[in-house]
Amino acid sequence: MKPEKKPISIAVCAMGGQGGGVLVSWIVTLAEQCGWVVQSTSVPGVAQRTGATIYYIEMVPPDPAGRTPILALMPTPGEVDIVIGAELMEGGRAMLRGLVTPERTTLIVSTHRSYAVEERISPGDGRIDPAAVHEAAAIAARSVIAFDMEAVAQQAKSVISAVMFGALAASAALPFPLSAFHDAIRRGGIGVKASIRAFDLGAARATQPVAQQPVPASPSPVPGLQQLTGHTGFDALLSRAAALPGAAHGMVDAGLRRVADFQDLAYAEVYLALVEEFAATGHEALSIEAARHIANAMAYDDIIKVADLKIRRTRFARIAGEMGARGGQPLAITEFMHPRAEEVQAILPYGLGLFLEKTGLGRRLLAPFVKTGWRVRTDRLRWFMLLFLTAELYRLRPGSLRHRREMRHRDEWLALVRAAWRLDANFAVEVLRCRRLVKGYSDTHARGLSKFDQVMKAVRKLLGHGVSGAKAATWTRFLRDAALEDAQGKALEQALARFERGAMVEGN
Repeated sequence: MKPEKKPISIAVCAMGGQGGGVLVSWIVTLAEQCGWVVQSTSVPGVAQRTGATIYYIEMVPPDPAGRTPILALMPTPGEVDIVIGAELMEGGRAMLRGLVTPERTTLIVSTHRSYAVEERISPGDGRIDPAAVHEAAAIAARSVIAFDMEAVAQQAKSVISAVMFGALAASAALPFPLSAFHDAIRRGGIGVKASIRAFDLGAARATQPVAQQPVPASPSPVPGLQQLTGHTGFDALLSRAAALPGAAHGMVDAGLRRVADFQDLAYAEVYLALVEEFAATGHEALSIEAARHIANAMAYDDIIKVADLKIRRTRFARIAGEMGARGGQPLAITEFMHPRAEEVQAILPYGLGLFLEKTGLGRRLLAPFVKTGWRVRTDRLRWFMLLFLTAELYRLRPGSLRHRREMRHRDEWLALVRAAWRLDANFAVEVLRCRRLVKGYSDTHARGLSKFDQVMKAVRKLLGHGVSGAKAATWTRFLRDAALEDAQGKALEQALARFERGAMVEGN
């Protein structure tokens, strides 16, 4: 008696917009045209907010006796033959779920990164180390095919699902000829030429050995000042910046462009003067950190800046490229915007904004308009013009409530940096780096600003109690790192409690 043939099980993990559904339809068509019985199911996620969509496919050759097989609806840990991840961390999550096993599973995964929400909202650098996923894959899977499939898709001017389908064909994990894979794409009937081109490139790339990253013989050179722009005023600032320490040139260049783009040339000149002050100390790290963090402090996020970014031509072009819109195809763009009442009244003139804030009148007047947020169609003239007029308010920004507060906050912070410099250079560098805590807008900005103010309060205590410079630098770095650990601030609370117990005791 011949042994009963077991089904082949495939799990596809993909985020919204990565063509997971298209890939599954090709696999189903492939199996059906080869005479196999096949079934597919899916458990949808919401892009990266609640997890990727997991598609599950089981296929089995037809039974000679005509019996209808019963196929599973969900992947079972330890019993999946092929796992396909449309992004590196999706492969990692599949391994964590137990879907990848060394005795059975072929893992096919793209090595590019689309950062998850958890990585993006982290106060510090929340990016997951990709090396850990590569190391785990080498142990967890029977065989691994891993390369940047997104880059191959862009090269072919197609979609990543076609490249993944090509990698699946090259893996030989399915007993079907290459021509059958091509036929499955043709039967789909959409973007056939580009999809087959991407399929062939993906299949070819999957058979190549994994490329080793070359180890640089020396550190990468520090970028310098970029070429002159042709704008007389801005080029004059770049010429002044050339006199600063060479190691800071790249950061100063980026800072000047960012600050000038945020407001105007006069504002950029103020930025450069502040950087020159700290560069005059001759301390390289202080110059670099001043160039970096003063720019961030001066080019803060407000409603005016957000409106400007939403309607930029370069942004529309980028979205069109990502969505594959070509040949003048219409593109509908819906933005979800939910400004708080405080953010709206903050862009008003200082006196008016302060009055509305203190009396609570601004919140009461604005609450009906900002309560639920807006779905903004930037591809339509009405919304585009509203955002355009909001962006044009940058001309009035220097007199706004928010700007006055941001500049006062900047000046108080830099005063602490100057005081720290008189005690110890490394202490001053650490105080400058604390500006990392403040970023974003709305609730994210409020949380970061609160943490920053708590750390600055500790810095004032360090300055006022005659603590040694080395110790002050260590405590500042310790508190900043704790503040960057979590969004809720629990680690910072514990660190501040420890600071209050031991900061003023020598040796702690």
